[in-house]
Amino acid sequence: MHSEAYVAASIHSPLQPSITALAGISRLLARQSLPTPQHSFGKDYPAIMRTVLQRVKSASVTVDGQLISSIGRGLLVLAAISKDDTEKDIESMPGKILKAKLWDDESTDPPGKWKKNVVEIEGEVLCVSQFTLLASMKKGNKPSFHQSASGLKAKEQYQAFFKKVQDSYQADKVKDGLFAAMMDVALVNDGPVTIQIDTDPPKMDDPTSLGPSGFGTPSNGTASTSVDVNDLVNNMTRITKEFKIPAELLE
Repeated sequence: MHSEAYVAASIHSPLQPSITALAGISRLLARQSLPTPQHSFGKDYPAIMRTVLQRVKSASVTVDGQLISSIGRGLLVLAAISKDDTEKDIESMPGKILKAKLWDDESTDPPGKWKKNVVEIEGEVLCVSQFTLLASMKKGNKPSFHQSASGLKAKEQYQAFFKKVQDSYQADKVKDGLFAAMMDVALVNDGPVTIQIDTDPPKMDDPTSLGPSGFGTPSNGTASTSVDVNDLVNNMTRITKEFKIPAELLE
């Protein structure tokens, strides 16, 4: 007697509608994409505040040949203010930067890896405004900066961010570049170690705003660019069932 093997196959009756349904779902997945940090059910996510931390042995900012700021061991922080940043974003980012454990604890044997932050090593911090961190290259070869904040808002929020970093540490250990200037930024990256920190991404839109099928257009009639994953799984479950096939048919 031959053993029996278990396989998953469609047994929807009649057979042809089941095959059609599976093919339709395959085409749907190929045509549409799941939500990403930039797209959520037909509209863009709000932009985020972004910083890039570089663990350095030294760093400096020069403008037109004049030294503006310099630090020794510590962090070079590149900061980009987005068009959607709020006071909460500005308030929360400095804490993440100052608490980032990017140094080893050399007091132990062997040294503990990634144990100390810039405050614990009594390092310095050099902040530099850099809106280009939010550039997009989705279309063509020219960077787009539509996610970046406009000049006045960017300056006000960057200055608030910089002051918060100073207030959260020691003001004399936190240096600044020159906002909106063409800067020459020099650094000796220690490692190298480079870390990107973004503000918390917003929650995805409620999938219930989509139409009854979860595909096509939402209930409000606007175009949808995404698939409702829950409905997709339910539809797949309804048209798929496990049944037995003799093993010799699989040989």
